[in-house]
Amino acid sequence: MFERLDAAKPALKKLIAALRERYAYASVLATDERFRSWRVSKNGITISSEGDGGYGFVIRVFDNTGCAEYSINTFSEEMIPAIVKEMETRLEAERAALPEGITPMPTAIPSDSPAVLRKEAKYEIDPMELGDEAILDRIQSIREKGMQAENVMDIFCNMTYCAERKLFLSAHRDLDETHMWTTAGVGAIGSRGEEVKESYQGYSLLGGAELLRDVENDVGHVTAALNDLLGSEPMIPGEYECVCDPSVTGMIVHEAFGHGVEMDMFVKDRAQAKQFIGEYVASPLVTMHDGAAVDECATWAFDDEGTLTGDTVIIDKGVLKTGMCDALSAMRLGVQPTGNGRRESYERKAYTRMTNTYFEGGDATKEEMIASIKYGFLLEEPTSGMEDPKNWGIQCMVNIAREIKDGKLTGRVFSPIVLTGYVPDLLKSVTMMGGPFKLEGGGYCGKGYKEWVKVSDGGAYMKARIRLG
Repeated sequence: MFERLDAAKPALKKLIAALRERYAYASVLATDERFRSWRVSKNGITISSEGDGGYGFVIRVFDNTGCAEYSINTFSEEMIPAIVKEMETRLEAERAALPEGITPMPTAIPSDSPAVLRKEAKYEIDPMELGDEAILDRIQSIREKGMQAENVMDIFCNMTYCAERKLFLSAHRDLDETHMWTTAGVGAIGSRGEEVKESYQGYSLLGGAELLRDVENDVGHVTAALNDLLGSEPMIPGEYECVCDPSVTGMIVHEAFGHGVEMDMFVKDRAQAKQFIGEYVASPLVTMHDGAAVDECATWAFDDEGTLTGDTVIIDKGVLKTGMCDALSAMRLGVQPTGNGRRESYERKAYTRMTNTYFEGGDATKEEMIASIKYGFLLEEPTSGMEDPKNWGIQCMVNIAREIKDGKLTGRVFSPIVLTGYVPDLLKSVTMMGGPFKLEGGGYCGKGYKEWVKVSDGGAYMKARIRLG
């Protein structure tokens, strides 16, 4: 798989050597991607191979006055002299862009400690070997099963697969990883009288088409949730004791807090978290992680700047310890990069981006949390969220709120739900954590409504006091 990167590698090493004759640091990121998605609904069948990554190369150099990047989608040894000249031109343009009389500030050189890594993707069933016909047969079967449920107007079922290989080469680093993720989703649209509602469940794993087993076993959950929604009531605004399921916990960790600790925002003074390092921002029950300590769609052994990834503990028992950062932000802030420099593709810049972001679990069970509530709600099916790193506000949407009264679910369902408030107030109100732990990686995350990268988020069940509307 991806043999053309093997063919390019010897010449890429020669390019690094040629650039190092002129620059203190030089690196190349090489990527190659296979992507395919399938979808069935009453509107028909759709198959797409429009991925984001593609085949290409990012060349980066640093000297003591600046850095420059250049991306290309073809490479050969004969191009090396032209690429060296292009890097000189780009650095000169960076200097020329400075106002007259301004001397370039010294630029730190990235760490290039020796590292060699080889990692192959693990999977049971390669979707490309399984083939379009077999995949469409299986997701069509899932759709037909869902269509048998009461009040269903349509079921749409989709699966998306991505396999990608990345090489990162510098004077002292030779990193090579092949990565495969698969996601799927089932959505149910139904009506009862004048009421029309939709329920959706996503699925993901670091692997292949074996994911379809989970989808096939779970379609009944989606149609049951749809029928609950068809009998739902509008929410009465107020502040309530709530139990968040792992998907809602994940939305809170990602939207409410994750974006606020992306440290490129620290460089620009656009994140309030910068002022709270070392302080309590959450209950002592809350510990937050980002990184490669778990296996999900966003798990890579190194980032797009050649930084080895690991486990970044952002909140430790309520105390904000650090953020996550790319290499350039780390140099400007005087900290170590955390392996969060990520690109939408070889044609895009690297930004600080989340990977697998989650809250740790605890000792409580879901049942204990529900039993502890006099009046409140069990929150399920997050649909969207919006971050506000500058002011630490939260505004997220949830599809289902199940009423809890005297420690028991009553069967009443409210929808739709808006979660609002000040993030530290919400996190400091956490009184119980635990139950099943789960991450979901079905979506992408944008940086300012663009620069989309694959992420996952989640955690366990969480009890907190939340303002609902």
